[in-house]
Amino acid sequence: MLAPSHPLQIALGLIVWSVWFVALYGGLSVGCALAPPDADLGARTWLNGLLAALTAMTFTWLVWQVRRCWRAARTGMDDAPNRRFIITLSAGIYAVAAVSTLVIGIPILGLPPCP
Repeated sequence: MLAPSHPLQIALGLIVWSVWFVALYGGLSVGCALAPPDADLGARTWLNGLLAALTAMTFTWLVWQVRRCWRAARTGMDDAPNRRFIITLSAGIYAVAAVSTLVIGIPILGLPPCP
């Protein structure tokens, strides 16, 4: 696992978010093309369940990273100003990625997957 002060932490939150985004809409498209769920079920389909689980796992991991970076910044794990900046910036970017994941993922709970 990367240290909270590693420079890759700055981009990792948005990388994970973008991979999740592609997997979400790619999985939705493939699922609707290969095995479309019954339209009468509405949002309670296997496809929505799978996508909601993926969203929950991604959101949980991103929030865990926010807490990890925030704790590292608050406890003074690294007193070097440039490292503390990296840790704080990473926590903010992970938070933005987590909120974005949640905002984009919430419609999964109420909308049918395939039109």
